[in-house]
Amino acid sequence: MSERRVIISGGGTGGHLYPALVLGQKLREKNAHLELTYVGSSREAEKNIMAYHNVKFIPMRIEGLKGKGLRSLKTMAMLPGSFFKSLSILLRVKPDLVVGVGGFSSGPVVLLASLLKIPTLILEQNVRPGFTNRLLISRARKAVVAFEASIAYFKGKGVFLGNPVREEFTTLRRKERTGRLTLLVFGGSQGSHVLNQAVAAALPLLEKAKNRLAIFHQTGPADLDWVKKSYAENGFGDAVVAAYFHDMPGYFEKSDLVISRAGATTCAELIAAQKAAILIPFARASEDHQAQNAGELERIGGAEVILEAELTPQKLAERIFFFLEHPKKISEMENNLARLKRDQAAERIAGLCFELMESRS
Repeated sequence: MSERRVIISGGGTGGHLYPALVLGQKLREKNAHLELTYVGSSREAEKNIMAYHNVKFIPMRIEGLKGKGLRSLKTMAMLPGSFFKSLSILLRVKPDLVVGVGGFSSGPVVLLASLLKIPTLILEQNVRPGFTNRLLISRARKAVVAFEASIAYFKGKGVFLGNPVREEFTTLRRKERTGRLTLLVFGGSQGSHVLNQAVAAALPLLEKAKNRLAIFHQTGPADLDWVKKSYAENGFGDAVVAAYFHDMPGYFEKSDLVISRAGATTCAELIAAQKAAILIPFARASEDHQAQNAGELERIGGAEVILEAELTPQKLAERIFFFLEHPKKISEMENNLARLKRDQAAERIAGLCFELMESRS
């Protein structure tokens, strides 16, 4: 197979970066000589993630336009520079394909690539396309969606292939139901203060069932100390509490039920692993996309949703007690998630990437 050059552009959050990394890995598996370049924002967290994965990464000074009010003036001032840098990257790399994975930093690169007649592909992880991808719909050759409900937004260009996630999530063993309920609580890599507060406040209500509960809780770095103290003070000294779990697939496999936010990558991992969940969407997510993501899992009976406005320690404890006494409901939810599952998503998307590159030839 001849050498190919691919740019994967986008970022701003882990929900965009991790699918990009998974897709890049799969492309390299299919063509070891492929030259892969990632382009993203200059945010420190993003640069750290890409450095950790030891990939070729080019940062740009760019921020999102939507919802910034007067601050968008600063963003507008960055645009000429970001377009100039995007053009210089494209002319230097000479890619055979540009993939936009969403997020504001994908906009200039994908737009200019389309004007230069370079094949372009966009990935949409959320049910409703994000602001940048909505702007790029007319310029992209194809659009891969994670939810079948998203196809209608893409004007005949949408292909339902799923969201690429780490393969470890697709090969987990099903957890056997016992008289003990194991919970995995997390709110993303940085944690969720709202979720941490709700779970900590529910612990006194759960104390009578502590011998039948096992809890793994990823808090994020900011809340770690006081959350650990809450578990100890309420008799849950054997709970595993950490700022970050590096082996998240392993914790998925050991857990009966997940309590989490509803970001695109989290939902994709739940679907791939067929893991039942109580989802608490981030209320201030852009265009309420987390609530829409969670709604798709709830619609097919694969998750329960508690909106932030309705979240109380009492309600959370009540639902935990329910699943403790109704383990068969968890198994039903796991089976229902198969309706949203797309096997070998990364493999299929990589195949589409090579088809687009061949069409250019």
